[in-house]
Amino acid sequence: MAHRWFIIPAIIIILIAVGFFAFGNLNKNLVYYLTPTEAVQQRVDFPDGQRFRLGGQVVDGSIVKTATGVTFEVTDGQTVVEVDNEGSPPQLFQAGAGAVVEGAWSGDHFVSDVLIVKHDENYNAQEPHESFQPGDK
Repeated sequence: MAHRWFIIPAIIIILIAVGFFAFGNLNKNLVYYLTPTEAVQQRVDFPDGQRFRLGGQVVDGSIVKTATGVTFEVTDGQTVVEVDNEGSPPQLFQAGAGAVVEGAWSGDHFVSDVLIVKHDENYNAQEPHESFQPGDK
């Protein structure tokens, strides 16, 4: 009975330690981004050159390849922001796809050097009799 007073606090300390290691650093691993509406509303909080992440849907018909990368627009259904991305876009980059870009304001448009595309969770294997052709989905 005497060692019960020792075991209960020890279990509590162990649970606290496990909780700290499991959830203590979780905030460092979360990726936050602003929607186009939030980015425009908080424009004064992010002066030209201050980096942040912007996420939204790629607007149909807005993708234009440039010498240094690609320009396009992202939207959240309310606000549209023009994005100049430097570098090659990922293979899954296309109109209507969800995208998160990292960069900064430069005047009235967003300049990014990181482009992350949300991909579809569904995988549809080709039928065995179909041959693979580059560009097939």
